Amino acid sequence: MSNVTTPRPLRKQALRLLARRWGTQLAAMAADALCIVVGFVFAYQMRYEWDWPAPFNWVVREVQSQNYVAFDRFLLPAALLVGLLLALFVMKGLYRQPRTASLLDYASIIVGGATTGVAILIVLVFLWSSSQFYSRLIFAFALIAAVVLLTAWRGLVLGYQRWQWTRGVGRDRILVVGGSGLGRQVMEGIVAQPYLGYTLAGYLDDKPAPLSARPDGHFRHLGPIEQLGETLRREQIQQVILALPFWQHELLPNLVERCRADGVDFRLAPDLYELSFDRIDVANVGGTPLIGLKDVSLQGANLFVKRVIDLALVLLASPIILLFSALCAIAIRRDSDGPIVFEQTRVGKGGRQFTCYKFRTMVPNAEALKAELAGQNEADGPIFKIKNDPRLTRVGRWLRRTSLDELPQFWNVLKGDMSIVGPRPPTPAEVASYEPWHRRRLEVTPGLTGLWQVLGRSDTPFDEMVRLDIYYAENWSPAMDLRIILQTVPVVLTAKGAY
Repeated sequence: MSNVTTPRPLRKQALRLLARRWGTQLAAMAADALCIVVGFVFAYQMRYEWDWPAPFNWVVREVQSQNYVAFDRFLLPAALLVGLLLALFVMKGLYRQPRTASLLDYASIIVGGATTGVAILIVLVFLWSSSQFYSRLIFAFALIAAVVLLTAWRGLVLGYQRWQWTRGVGRDRILVVGGSGLGRQVMEGIVAQPYLGYTLAGYLDDKPAPLSARPDGHFRHLGPIEQLGETLRREQIQQVILALPFWQHELLPNLVERCRADGVDFRLAPDLYELSFDRIDVANVGGTPLIGLKDVSLQGANLFVKRVIDLALVLLASPIILLFSALCAIAIRRDSDGPIVFEQTRVGKGGRQFTCYKFRTMVPNAEALKAELAGQNEADGPIFKIKNDPRLTRVGRWLRRTSLDELPQFWNVLKGDMSIVGPRPPTPAEVASYEPWHRRRLEVTPGLTGLWQVLGRSDTPFDEMVRLDIYYAENWSPAMDLRIILQTVPVVLTAKGAY
C-alpha cells in the first residue's frame, strides 16, 4: 500500500477540502472582526452618548461635559483591538477547533483572548497618548460587548450546523477500517450521534461481512483493508477512522501513509489504549476515543508573529553579536589556517536545503577525516558526534563549549532559513536515514536553540529530540519561545551536553 501515487480525483478533493477549510476560517475571522467593531461602537455609545442606568448615570453626565472624546479618536484603538484579538485567537487555536467542540470550548478561548487583548490595548493606548484623556471604562465595556457578541454568533452557528447535520445536510462521509468489536463500537457511536455531522459510508475488513449485519445500510462491508485507496475514491470519503484490533497494528503505518498521500483526514481508535503516536488530537464518538494528528501551530498568522519576533531580537542584539563575532574571528585566524566561517548544507523547512554558516571549529580537512572516525560515533540515531573529537582545534573546542561557533547562524535567521528557536537543522545525510515519522520535524523552520538544547543538548537521544521538536511545533507560543531563550543562557554558560 506504500509508494503509491495519489489519483487525480482525490488530489482535487483534498484541494477542495483545504480551500473550504481556509475559506471557513477567513469567514469566521471576518465575522469576528465585525463583532469586535460593533462591540467597540456599542461601548462608545454606552460610555459617551447614553445615560448609564441609575444610580451611575450622574457620573456619566458629569464626565461627558468635562472629558468628552469624539469617536474618531477611537478609530485607531478600535483597529488595534481587532488586530490584537484576531492574532490572539489564531494563536490560541480558535479557528482550528474540531467539529466536536462545544460552545464552552469556544467561549473559554474567546474570554481568555479578549481579556489579554484588551489589557494589551490599554497599556498601548495610555503609553502612546498620555496627554489625551481616554476613558478606561470604554475598554471594559468593549471587552464585555465583544465577548458577548463573539460567543453569541458562534452559539447560533453551532446550533444551526447541528440542526442541519441532524437532518443529513453537510455531513462528512466516514469510512471505518476494522470490523471487530472496536470498529462496530465506533460505527454505533457515529449512527447514534448524527448531530456531530458524520455519515457512515461503511467499513473495510479482511473478514467477510457477518450475516447479522444491519440491513439498513449503515454497516456496509465495502471490501478488504487493502482496497482502502480505491474505496476512498469510489465512496468520496472525507475522513477515515482506523479501528483495528491490536493484532493488526502492523498495518497502521501503511494505512496512515495512504490517508496522508490522498489528503484524507483520519483518526485512530486505540485498542486497549496502546498509544504510540506523538502527535495526537483526541475526540470521542459514543465514548470511544478517536485520535488524529494535531495541526502544527507554526503556520499562518503564528508563523508571521514568530518571524517578526526573530527579526526584532536579532536587530536588537546585533551590536553584541557583531562584537563577539569579531573577537571569535580574530581568535580563529590566530589559532589555525583555513577559512574563518564554515559553510555546510543543511535541510530546512519542508526539506528545502540551505547553506548554514558557523565559525570553523575543526581542521580544514575535517569532512575528509569523518569516514575514518565513523566507528567512534557516540551520538544516537543518524547524528554524528564525538565528545573528544580529534578534529577540533584549540579555539574550536572552546567555541563549541560556549556555542559561540553558532553566531554566524544569526545571518541565516535574517535570511529566513532559520529561526532563533526551532528544531536542530539536519544534514542531507541525516535526513536520508530518517524513519518516516522523523520527517515531521521538517514541517517547521529549524532554529539556533530549542527544547532539545535546554533539556540536554548533545546528550539527548535522537528519538527524544524528534519528539521534543514535534511537541514544540504543535504547542508553539511566544511565551514558549521566550522561556526557551531564557533557559538556553544557563545551559550555554555551564556547557551542559556541549561537544
